[in-house]
Order: sequence, then C-alpha cells, then structure tokens
Amino acid sequence: MSLLTEPAAPIEPQPSKPDDTKGLSQGKLISRRFVSNRLAVVSIVIFVLVAVLSISAIGLGPIPGWWKHNFTSLNAQLNGGAPTLSLVPKWLGGEGISLGEHPFGQSRIGVDYFAMTMRGIQNSIIVMFVIGGIGTVLGTVVGAVAGYYRGWVDSVLMRVTDVFIVIPALVIGAIVGRATGGLGVWLLAFFLALVSWMTIARLVRAEFLSLREREFVEAARVAGASDFRIIFKHILPNAIGVVIVSATLLAAAAILLETALSFLGYGIRQPDVSLGLLISENQSAFQTRPWLYWWPAVFIVLLALLVNFVGDGLRDAFDPRQKRVSLRRMKETP
Repeated sequence: MSLLTEPAAPIEPQPSKPDDTKGLSQGKLISRRFVSNRLAVVSIVIFVLVAVLSISAIGLGPIPGWWKHNFTSLNAQLNGGAPTLSLVPKWLGGEGISLGEHPFGQSRIGVDYFAMTMRGIQNSIIVMFVIGGIGTVLGTVVGAVAGYYRGWVDSVLMRVTDVFIVIPALVIGAIVGRATGGLGVWLLAFFLALVSWMTIARLVRAEFLSLREREFVEAARVAGASDFRIIFKHILPNAIGVVIVSATLLAAAAILLETALSFLGYGIRQPDVSLGLLISENQSAFQTRPWLYWWPAVFIVLLALLVNFVGDGLRDAFDPRQKRVSLRRMKETP
C-alpha cells in the first residue's frame, strides 16, 4: 500500500473587490456613509415632513396655512371635543380616511387641538434650530480659542465653562425662561442658547489640543499664516465632524429643555402654544380626555428621537471607526 498522497491543489488568491472610494473627496465619502445609514435617512425625511406639515397647516409669518382653524380661535364643542380623525377605510368597516372637523379633538374651551399641536411643533423646531445654531457657534469659538492658545487663555475660558456646566441646565433655563418666556419663542431660544454652549466647547477644545500638534499646523505657522487663519482654515475643518455631531445632540436636548421649561411654567406662555405647555395644562384630563395629553407627548418623543437618529448617522459618517459592527454579518463572512 502506497503512503504517498496527491499534492494539494494550490490555493488561488481571491480577486480583490474594486475599491470604488478611490478618488472621492472627503465630503463625498461622508455623504455616502450617511446615505448608507437607512435609519438616519428615514429620520431626516420624517423630520422634514413633520416640519413642512406644521408650517403649511397653520402658516408661519408670511406663509399662509391651509387648515381652516387657528390655535387661538374658539369653536363650538363637537362630540365632547373628541378627535374626528379617521384612518380606517370603509371597506374595512370604518368611517373612511378623513380628517374631519377637528382631527386631534378640541381643548376644554373649544380650540382646535390640531392647530395647537402644529403651533407647538413649530415652536419646538424654532427653539431647536436657534439653540443648536447659536450654541454651536459659541461653543466652537470658545473651545477653539482655548485649545489652540492653551496657557492662561485656556485656564480662564475653561473655568468659566466649568462654572456654567456644574449648574443644572434646568435651573439656568428656569431663570432665563422666567425673564424671557413671555417675550416670545425667539427671545427665549436666543437667551437659552447663550447658556447652552459648554459641552460643545469642551469637546472642541479637546479636538484642538490634539490637532494643533499635527504637521500641517506647523507647516502653516512656518508659511506665516495668522492664528485666525490657522484656527478657522486649517484646524476647524478637521474638527468639523465633532462640531456637527455635537450640534445635533444639542438640538435634541434643546427640544426636551424647552418642553420641560414650558411644562413647569417657565417657558413659552399663553397666548402662544408649546408642546410642554399643552401637556402641563391637560395633565389633569388624562383619564377623561387622553388625546389632550397623548398628541403633544407623541410629537415630543418623535422629534427628539428623529434628531438623535440623525446625529447617530452623522457620527458614523464622520468617524466610521465608531460604527456598530453586526455580529450576524461577521458570522456569515467566510
């Protein structure tokens, strides 16, 4: 019996998959990663649809609305103020798909609740963008200056940041809301933004402390670039991922902060409307008229979740190393 065995066939190298990311700019790579995140894309689409619905329904400023009621006019109570929205087709035994006279019902004094909810969504979105925008700009400037110059400049700016950051945001917001809540949503959001920049400042500072030691910064100094140009033309574009992701998280927190302040009576006040104010005014009617509580609560949770999902997508797009790894996909890979 022969102990010789046939030689094993040589293992042919597997053809490598073509890399379709070669030659793409950083912006296109980020866009491609973000679009590949289905949850983030769906979230941003739903958020835009909700925003368009709230603005087009009752109007905003010079933009007219298509809904026949507004958020202040009184109407006769119909069917005890119950919602008239119907989503069950007639062929399934329902009343057909229709909005009715008051799709979200009516408040206890007869105001159309759909119009009030749409106005509350508008104010939440205004607060989100104002606080997110102004807070991001302030935090970025403070963090960039502190991280670039270091020394006594860093010490002074960070000690000021520490003073604000140790005070609970709700306490600062209550003081600001008490003074500006009755002056309108724009002023309330502006002053809240002035005390909402601290977290972004610390994140940007940490990023600048790392980036300022890179070779391209030293090359810019040798070339005679000014500090302003180095900070905003060379270092900041490399830290923009941290800034954008932090801005989305701040925007989501802004929605919840405004809601909490209005619920406690320190935010937006009558005759204007806020989602938190609607919950506060109707919490005693939870058992008898639950729609007065659930409609604003659903949209508060929905807006906050949508913005957080978009923030997660942006984080994964700017830093793919943080992207979650699918265990099932790892097991299926030979």
